[in-house]
Amino acid sequence: MFTNREEAGLELAKRLHDYEADPKLVVLGLPRGGVPVAFEVACVLGAPLDVFMVRKIGAPSYPEMAVGAIASGGAMVLHWDILDQLYLSEADLAPVIEAERLELQRRERAYTTQRGHLELEGKTVILVDDGIATGATMEAAVQAVRSFKPAKIVVASPVVSRNAARNLERVADDVVYVIAPSDFGAVGRWYENFEQTSDEEVRASLTKSDCRSLSFKPSSQTRAR
Repeated sequence: MFTNREEAGLELAKRLHDYEADPKLVVLGLPRGGVPVAFEVACVLGAPLDVFMVRKIGAPSYPEMAVGAIASGGAMVLHWDILDQLYLSEADLAPVIEAERLELQRRERAYTTQRGHLELEGKTVILVDDGIATGATMEAAVQAVRSFKPAKIVVASPVVSRNAARNLERVADDVVYVIAPSDFGAVGRWYENFEQTSDEEVRASLTKSDCRSLSFKPSSQTRAR
């Protein structure tokens, strides 16, 4: 179990050490909870940090059950095996998809900084979340980032379900994690402190210029964010 997202980010950064020397490295956190994890990863690896917008699509009667996800640029992933079990069609999800699309647009406006977003073409992109249960959200992010023509996409998270890890290995160039428990449950189960990350905390991570690594010495290449 991780103490919090910051500690989880530091542990994850250890597994990503091979990417530290890549001059074209970019780290993208999935808001909100993935951003503090991504901040620590970017700090240790000396890479620029940005956010990438993705929203989970929950089942109408069970909003915590992820049946798909949407991402910036219009990418959408639906888990038809789960939808079939729940006797749901894409039309049944229309109100949920529209609500999540509006929230995605709101967050895009809220998290845009004066420097704009990072260029992804030809870059090695590490997509970071605080935990991956079904993999739908991250898969939508991978599909959307592909449209920007990066050289490589790496999925990274402190904790990943084994099934999600296998599925993501088919769509990403690399999948990196600290633990992949067989009995996954909810992401919050693997954190002592799993309080919700606020919009203000996301914006603060994007504008910080200091690296607060607790057990790592930041790379000399670390840049102000």
